[in-house]
Amino acid sequence: MTNTEGASYADAGVDIEAGDRAVTLMKEWVSKTQRPESVGSLGGFAGLFDASRLKEYARPLLASATDGVGTKVALAQRMDVHDTIGHDLVAMVVDDLVVCGAEPLFMTDYICVGRVVPERVAQIVKGIAEGCVLAGCSLVGGETAEHPGLLGPDEYDVAGAGTGVVEADAVLGPDRIRSGDAVVAMASSGLHSNGYSLVRHVVFDRAGWTLERQVPEFGRTLGEELLEPTKIYSLDCLELARTSEVHAFSHVTGGGLASNLARVVPDELHARVDRATWAPGAVFDVVGGAGKVARAELEKTLNMGVGMIAVVPQGSVDATLATLGERGVDAWVAGEISERGDREEAVTLTGDYAR
Repeated sequence: MTNTEGASYADAGVDIEAGDRAVTLMKEWVSKTQRPESVGSLGGFAGLFDASRLKEYARPLLASATDGVGTKVALAQRMDVHDTIGHDLVAMVVDDLVVCGAEPLFMTDYICVGRVVPERVAQIVKGIAEGCVLAGCSLVGGETAEHPGLLGPDEYDVAGAGTGVVEADAVLGPDRIRSGDAVVAMASSGLHSNGYSLVRHVVFDRAGWTLERQVPEFGRTLGEELLEPTKIYSLDCLELARTSEVHAFSHVTGGGLASNLARVVPDELHARVDRATWAPGAVFDVVGGAGKVARAELEKTLNMGVGMIAVVPQGSVDATLATLGERGVDAWVAGEISERGDREEAVTLTGDYAR
């Protein structure tokens, strides 16, 4: 029988009214992120940020970064917990920005859903807003797109982009690193937002565990541990750069500690990191043991308990550790920079992890 009624957007699975309600619900959270430079309100076609503050800089350089949270988002959906994944998103973006010494100024987000559930979208934005507050940046806008047929009704993905600013002569990086510098590690809050394809394969496919499983090593359920939000280091790193001499930062994300630290080590230098200076959190041992994952595979996939690294001159070590300690960041000297030998890689991990 032929349908003689005209087709509608709703027939195709897109609910415009639900989208409008989602915007209304998220306004409360977005308003909490506003810096003095924020201009306008949520709902415009573009976010506005007053750049007149940049006149204070001799030569301001804008830094930009964009990222997502990987397959960690699948766990949020399975647990029906949506107010932390946005925190992860902010962390992945702003902690890339701060590596060069840039202060995060503002972010935009992109939320793609199979079906707009206003309360769910608002919870995602709540997490993004709370992350922005912790990072000291504004959430100036974003986009929520409904893609029925491409995503299941309860599926979604998130992405974000951020902009920061740094004085040209204050840019941190490989050019500043010298032989003899100390490698200071900052503890991660857990897995952060990388390696979840491996983790999910191990705990679900190999071990056959459920998210509700109580894991004694965690003191909570597997799901609660896996959804632990990524630590945001941006304000801690900025304070370090303001109060002591810092040569470089390295954000430990996909690829693990060695490969990310290698990105800031000059060609002629070498970083030696001693595993014995720290004990990775229980989640790394549990994942490794449950999947019989080789240490080398874990180290190139997961952060192994280190989320951010600062490379500082020896004379700044005490001040660095004191500043981070005052800010509640667990930190320690994990290694040192030296001249690179003919056959040495940029980074070498030595010894065995503490227990």
